[in-house]
Amino acid sequence: MNRLLERVRQAQRLFKERLELVAATKDGLTEAQYIRYLTMQYHLTNGVQRHFFRIAAHPDLARRRSFRKFLLSFGNEEELHFEIARADLKQLGHEPSDCPLDVTLWWAYFNSVVDQRPFLRLGGTAVLENIAGASGPTIQALFARAPYLTPKNSKFLVMHQHDESLPHGDQILDALKEANLEPHHLNDLVKGAEIATVLYLRMCE
Repeated sequence: MNRLLERVRQAQRLFKERLELVAATKDGLTEAQYIRYLTMQYHLTNGVQRHFFRIAAHPDLARRRSFRKFLLSFGNEEELHFEIARADLKQLGHEPSDCPLDVTLWWAYFNSVVDQRPFLRLGGTAVLENIAGASGPTIQALFARAPYLTPKNSKFLVMHQHDESLPHGDQILDALKEANLEPHHLNDLVKGAEIATVLYLRMCE
């Protein structure tokens, strides 16, 4: 697990650096960038529960029933988050546009491996659910300079900072620690985290 945790910390550092570059610009986070972000998240989260349900069905979880139960519950919690991104877009006068190429690549890759190597996808989940964990002050600074942001159109972003009120990042890492995983599972977690970091940072460009 230490290798996975290091990949998560690396993803956090890279994401924070990306946000700091945006914060250093004259305009900060523009409304157009924010709309692209919400559109990306809409397509990234729409249907996400299917991966968790497919992972839960994997034979390697037959004797890891507590972890299987966790994944089913996690998928249920995540299932409707895309609607929050859509609602934020609607508050800004927009509907989700076409799925960005990098999100399409994310789905194409993880759809191709999730049934046979589900821990690749779970490594990706560990990154997604924790990547903003070191960026709270930077995000708040961006908020402060974005006059178009209101409580009504920023619900998705606020929710996915994953603070104490919605600690999904900690939950997935704790569940993985307790799942009594084998070396090949751990190797796939690390590999999946590395791939997810590359793909997610591409989405945020």
